[in-house]
Amino acid sequence: MTAPTTADSRTIAAVRHFTRFFTRRIGVLRRRLYASPFSLVEARVLYEIANRPGTSAGEVARDLGLDPGQLSRTLEGLVRRGLVRRRRAAADARRHALTATPRGVAAFAALDRASREEVAALLASLDADGRDRLAASLAAAERLLEPARLSAGEFVLRPHAIGDMGMITAAQARLYAREYGWNGEFEALVAEIAAKFIREFDPAREHCWIVERRGEIAGSIFLVKESESVAKIRLVYLESWARGAGLGRRMLDECLAFAHDKGYAKVVLWTNDCLVDARRLYERAGFVLVRSEAHHSFGKDLVGQYWSLDLAAR
Repeated sequence: MTAPTTADSRTIAAVRHFTRFFTRRIGVLRRRLYASPFSLVEARVLYEIANRPGTSAGEVARDLGLDPGQLSRTLEGLVRRGLVRRRRAAADARRHALTATPRGVAAFAALDRASREEVAALLASLDADGRDRLAASLAAAERLLEPARLSAGEFVLRPHAIGDMGMITAAQARLYAREYGWNGEFEALVAEIAAKFIREFDPAREHCWIVERRGEIAGSIFLVKESESVAKIRLVYLESWARGAGLGRRMLDECLAFAHDKGYAKVVLWTNDCLVDARRLYERAGFVLVRSEAHHSFGKDLVGQYWSLDLAAR
């Protein structure tokens, strides 16, 4: 294993610092949880069984990352106290199905209520914005530390709100700098488009969709009025971690449906040929390439492309 870099060392120190802080705040080091007769491990095992009746010991051990021996001892204690029942599964005699007894359900309910009250007290000093920021930060931390394939159902598309334009500008600037090496000129362009959208926003003919997962912004798409009959798509982006779940098509479909409902005859957009995935998305939706032109922008030699879609032909 190679020695950690300075950046790695800073990150390691930050994670360790937060772990010490958070375990103290939520009382993980206490012998018993929430002044109950349960340890943290016992409470977590009871939580899994109460919420997933019929689960197996193997599944609980895997999901909690527990040593099978430790789990076995914990289960023995919960069974002995009349909180958990073990029965051989009908479909597989080698597998024991675990369920919470009525006494176990009541014990879990008390633990769950105490947990909610403790977290509520922890959040009491935060205003609505602080709570939203905390939830989004926790979702981002979980996603970064345990990446998994996401489904479109985990995301919502919502209208823009106060503060979104600044976040979209920053996110797009970072994304295109990281993936294509574009410089600050692009950030300035995004900021100008976003500012113009806010200043001249016509809610009857224009819309912005923010893609969000558990409070964390993952992308955007804008539809603005070019003329009475023509709408223009702008500021389309999707974070790399949110790709592969069909969100690009979902965003575009919502946008085109809105344009159709508002009576536009045509939708146009401008992009660059290096944005291959986006171009494929537009082609599949029926957009036609009108023209291309070379240009030097954002610190790169690029080929800009103008696309158009006749809504009446869809």
